[in-house]
Amino acid sequence: MKVNVKKLDQSAHLPTYGSELSAGADLYACGEDPVSIGAGETKFIHTGIAIELPAGTVGLVYARSGLACKQDLAPANKVGVIDCDYRGEVMVALHNHGKEARTVCGGDRIAQLVVAPYYAAEFAEAESLSDTVRGEGGFGSTGKR
Repeated sequence: MKVNVKKLDQSAHLPTYGSELSAGADLYACGEDPVSIGAGETKFIHTGIAIELPAGTVGLVYARSGLACKQDLAPANKVGVIDCDYRGEVMVALHNHGKEARTVCGGDRIAQLVVAPYYAAEFAEAESLSDTVRGEGGFGSTGKR
C-alpha cells in the first residue's frame, strides 16, 4: 500500500520499518532543540511530517516497547488515531511515566505507526439487544477463576 508522506521540515525522517515483517513503522522526533519531559509531564513532540492515508484506513500511533519500558516514555493517549482525511503534522503526545526527566532529540524514534483498515458504523437506536452468554458482565467478568 502506498502512503504519501510530506516533509514539513527538511530534517524530518519518513517512517521506517525495523524489519521486513514489522507491523509498526517507527516515527521520529523532529527539531533542532532537545525536548525535556519531566516526571509526570506530557509534551507534544513534532515529527515534521504529514501523511495521506488511503481512504478506509486509519493510522494508529502506539508506544515503542523499548522506549516505554526503558525510558518510561509512551503516548499520553495510549493509542493515537490519525484519520485518513487529516493532513496536518503528525504529533505524538509523549508522557513520562517515570520519576526522572527524559530528553527527546531530533531523530529519536518516539512511537510506532500501524496503518489499518476500519469500518464506519451506522449507529441505530434499538429498544433491546440480542442476548449472549456474557450478557452485561464487564471489567474482568470473563477472567474469573
